[in-house]
Amino acid sequence: MFEPLQLPSGAILKNRIVKSAMSDSLGDGTGHPTEPQMRLYQRWAEGGLAASIIGEVQLTSHYAENPGNLVLNEESDLERFRALALRGSGNGTNLWLQLGHAGALAYAPTSNRKGPTAFDLQGLRCTEITQEEIRALPLQFADTARLAKQASFGGVQIRAAHGFLLSQFLSPLFNKRRDEYGGEITNRMRLLLEVIDATRAAVGPAFPIAVKLNSSDELEGGFKNDDALELVAALDRTSIDLIDISGGTYFPGAKSASDRSGRGPYFLEFAKHARSMTTKPLMLTGGFKTHAQAEEAVASGTVDLIGLARALVLEPLLPNLWRENKLDEPIFPRFSGTPEGGVTAWYTMRLAEIAAGTEGSAFGDLEGAIQAYAARDESRTKVWSAHFQRYSVGTS
Repeated sequence: MFEPLQLPSGAILKNRIVKSAMSDSLGDGTGHPTEPQMRLYQRWAEGGLAASIIGEVQLTSHYAENPGNLVLNEESDLERFRALALRGSGNGTNLWLQLGHAGALAYAPTSNRKGPTAFDLQGLRCTEITQEEIRALPLQFADTARLAKQASFGGVQIRAAHGFLLSQFLSPLFNKRRDEYGGEITNRMRLLLEVIDATRAAVGPAFPIAVKLNSSDELEGGFKNDDALELVAALDRTSIDLIDISGGTYFPGAKSASDRSGRGPYFLEFAKHARSMTTKPLMLTGGFKTHAQAEEAVASGTVDLIGLARALVLEPLLPNLWRENKLDEPIFPRFSGTPEGGVTAWYTMRLAEIAAGTEGSAFGDLEGAIQAYAARDESRTKVWSAHFQRYSVGTS
């Protein structure tokens, strides 16, 4: 697990442990990095990671997941992003940006939600994205990736998981289109492949591009393992450097992968099948809690990289501790009867404590974290709305 890995683009990761993308929600409300956010990624770099992925970075302000997201486009102050790239890439860590479009899951107070097709579910409505908007998306991903390279980030990850826009296109449950972007999986994957091609053309052959992919939506009628394996085979024929396997959605009422219980990696069996479909490096995210679990997954050859998220919120120095055999597993909090999104709110506010240098060994109050999370979003929504209404940028 502590051997280096060379990616197809030529970039070298110093070991096999990656901080997988999380919505840290530490942006300033104008889409720019903050000093606490820089301290957080610097702390993780000091902890011995091979790579760290910032999620989710938006292409425009119109379809953000959260008012604390970063937004990187021609309107952004690139110097502030360069400062983040510098701080988060110390100690030989590759700092990557996860690029995304929240689509139907965009934050309602600042967005006009759009998905592959219009739908109206309890608590979630969206209109249909147009052909013109679809055709503009690959260039938008490409432009943000190009700016990421200019700002000295080490790579990008294209998010096609967890129910956000590219994931929605992949899912027959949410994609009912009758044009070339709907129907069979070969059509439903078309937009993702166009995004990959445009992004590679923008950044050149030596800049890492990863894709985050659901093994399954885990919803009846949604994106299933068979479609996912067909997509893995198609990704093998592209210029990407890495496939990051995850699963689940964040749609209302659906159980997200990050809120599962259990002691082992969630999608290991799917990864074994995916391994036979591609020679691309594979990363597996979800459910890793112990050193032994991570070591076995890599040593077996099933995957090349381990994606950690919540374990690194609990112990930011975990890779170093694993290398030195000083800790097998962080102490995970136990919650019962939690409201939807409550655990995510708790971990997000724990990130804020790490960023501020105030985290302690005791676990904070869950209800207090939920209230603090909501209050912070409300405050930044006002900043976001006031800031971005000044700009006349595209609407997709």
